[in-house]
Amino acid sequence: MTILLSTLNARYSHASLGLRYLFANMGELQGSTVLQEFVIGTKTTEIVEKILMHRDATQQFIVGFGVYIWNIEELTQVVAMLKVIAPEVIIILGGPEVSHETEQQTIVKHADYVITGWGDVSFASLCRQLINGPQPLMKIHTGVQAPLSQLKLPYAHFSDHDIAHRILYVEASRGCPFKCEFCLSALDKTAWPFDIDVFLNELETLYQRGARLFKFVDRTFNLNIKTSLRIMQFFLDKLAAKPDDPVFAHFEVVPDHLPDALKAGIQQFPPGTLQFEIGIQTFNPAIQALVSRKQNNQKAEENIRWLCQNSNAHMHVDLIAGLPGEDVASFARGFNQLYALQPHEIQFGILKRLRGTPIIRHTQEYGMVFDAYPPYTILATRDIDFSTMQRLVRFARYWDLVANSGRFTHTLPLILADDPFGNFMALSDWLYISTDATHRIALERLAKLVSRWLQQERGLDEATINARLKNDYAGQTSPEKIPRSEKKQRAEKASAAPQRQARHLDTVQVTE
Repeated sequence: MTILLSTLNARYSHASLGLRYLFANMGELQGSTVLQEFVIGTKTTEIVEKILMHRDATQQFIVGFGVYIWNIEELTQVVAMLKVIAPEVIIILGGPEVSHETEQQTIVKHADYVITGWGDVSFASLCRQLINGPQPLMKIHTGVQAPLSQLKLPYAHFSDHDIAHRILYVEASRGCPFKCEFCLSALDKTAWPFDIDVFLNELETLYQRGARLFKFVDRTFNLNIKTSLRIMQFFLDKLAAKPDDPVFAHFEVVPDHLPDALKAGIQQFPPGTLQFEIGIQTFNPAIQALVSRKQNNQKAEENIRWLCQNSNAHMHVDLIAGLPGEDVASFARGFNQLYALQPHEIQFGILKRLRGTPIIRHTQEYGMVFDAYPPYTILATRDIDFSTMQRLVRFARYWDLVANSGRFTHTLPLILADDPFGNFMALSDWLYISTDATHRIALERLAKLVSRWLQQERGLDEATINARLKNDYAGQTSPEKIPRSEKKQRAEKASAAPQRQARHLDTVQVTE
């Protein structure tokens, strides 16, 4: 028996944590199991050819695919082609995208078996049935949620190449106690922690092997403060021991839960070593209640402001447009409210209808229309028509290019002035009319377009604009040609932060 574990990652820099959990828990079948990852955009024929290279004509061949929102369309083609070329191959699907509404999905029709929910131990169990009998009678199998203490951890199965070239995903806990209806974690009953001593030993091993960039996938890193402090202390100890060889850690935190003990730990991190992702999603209390999101807005604001003003953490804060009942005016107020707190990045997301999420219960009352194809983006609601939603989609893309990129730090205040949302929406509409594009806009061209808009639409003088753009170095055709101060060179050299986060280091926030 040969067993292949595979998926299509969104980027090469991503290494699948899920596949490595499956591999770690294969038990006696691990010696017969191979792990092979691909990247979306790869030709279907190339993927199928490489998968079939693992097949031995004398043995049964099982292929397990991890199916996610970003790869389901391409994996559907892969599975269909595999079944045409080699119908004897047994295909097992798992992952969030096939854990709900399975009867509607083409990929499920092509596959032999599907495991819904947790697959850590269920995949190996199904493989044993296929090998040893009795043969499973059902196509759909509900995954067994094994106690975390019984799971073999996956971190030893990150290769040296993974550690040197890819983002390492780790988790100190699973699940979430909150019930936000737009999130799959709303289906969890609570959050379950891994044994902290065992987990930290795994981190230590990764660190000793050379790992320096860790992205935690925990939904609520700061839920248990004692655990949070121990994890942060692990990284602080590494930073103290080797300040010239820093680590970078990314955490998702609950915005309204930041006690003094956690603040004290956060303040010890130097620039370029810590990133927080904070989900605000909406500041509108009525909308929060409608989608079952519990959040103390005043406390969340205070905490974000404190983090921006008193820590070196890179702040990445999320808002979602298109929630049921929220119109553009409400979203604009929330956007301006968040921008006033001055996080490094505002992730402007558009609502998606993830399979299985309770958000669907609002569909009829709030006129919610979703794209039928992944990533199932909201197209219109009772309060935001299709054309306006498309303007918001473009706003999000241009905001990422101009604001979140860190390339226009000095020029951005000129653009936003006294109404960040309204003024950037005006720029967004103008950019689209001028370019008919939201992608593949070269940096030099984008800088010239911003300059033109500031002159023509806002009436600012060219000298003022050029002075800001010069400070941002946005007119350079290649980032490699940007002259940097010795201070910034030292900061980037001493930082383990990814390139985009590093751009925000040592920049002076200019306000009008």
